[in-house]
Amino acid sequence: MESDATWDPLHVLDPLDQLVVQALQIDGRASFRRIGEVLGVSDQTVARRYARLRETAGLRVLGLTDPLRTGLTPWFVRVRCTPDAAPQIGEALARRTDTRWVSLLSGGTEIFCLSHASDPAADSDALLLQKLPHTPRVVQVTAHTLLHVFFGQDLSPYTRGGPLDAGQAAALRPAVVPTGGEPVPLDAGDRRLLDALARDGRTPAAELAAATGWSASTVRRRMAELRAAGALYYDLDFGAGALARDLRAALWLEVEPARLAEAGSALAGHAEVAFAAATTGTANLYASLLCRDAPALYRYLTGPVAALPGVRGTETAPIHRTLKGASPYPPPPARRDRHRAG
Repeated sequence: MESDATWDPLHVLDPLDQLVVQALQIDGRASFRRIGEVLGVSDQTVARRYARLRETAGLRVLGLTDPLRTGLTPWFVRVRCTPDAAPQIGEALARRTDTRWVSLLSGGTEIFCLSHASDPAADSDALLLQKLPHTPRVVQVTAHTLLHVFFGQDLSPYTRGGPLDAGQAAALRPAVVPTGGEPVPLDAGDRRLLDALARDGRTPAAELAAATGWSASTVRRRMAELRAAGALYYDLDFGAGALARDLRAALWLEVEPARLAEAGSALAGHAEVAFAAATTGTANLYASLLCRDAPALYRYLTGPVAALPGVRGTETAPIHRTLKGASPYPPPPARRDRHRAG
């Protein structure tokens, strides 16, 4: 039997598909030629595998914005509902463009999501403070600010557990992204660019130029600038049921403030962690977990989690169903692949 630490949801894919997926997680806009060179196959082979993964597994490459680098306030929102209302309210939240990772928790009695506006000038409090508390059959709404990401965004279980060797991963990895500094200002053209990339991170430069009114060379330069500043990153999304079945859970930890950075960094190294971040609130460290099954989750909670420094308390909730992933937009209708990026 595989150990918990080596279990990987990608194992349902064949070896070459696994390599292609990990390469795209490292650099979502890498050309098929570049990926082929690193993997030792032709660019046509990579293109065919990518097209098949889009068709059969619902794979999407997403160009996403880091809200902390663009002056936005991201919120983790928990909505407790009557059991009959959570799916309907959750679906309504998933249709909004200011929500990400909308999930049903605790047997379908609670909704959990990340929310932030696309523009600092937008009224980001409307969803949190006005609409949800007054929604029928909503019992309680709590919201806490995301402060720092320890693991997530362009890092995922695919980059940590994939089959690429260190040399191949290094050959694909873009320049080191700096952290900190003033937020990156975005203008209307930037927002049109980022909106198109959030729908499809491999949209060709010519189409991005048409969407922004810029030249293709300006599009490429601006994408490079935004990525180097940490404002733009690339992530992968799969269709429901495309990967190995697993047990997903949300974990909230109450950690002594003096040990928060240490605990968060340690949590980021755990194979079971798909996302980890510091937040405001009594439970100041959040993680999204991927485990093989309930016994594996138990071993993880009583082993690595129990050993984290400064932990005063924990709360876990199984993720019953994910209604929306990382993109602000739902998947587009199936279509023939034609994207080479660049």
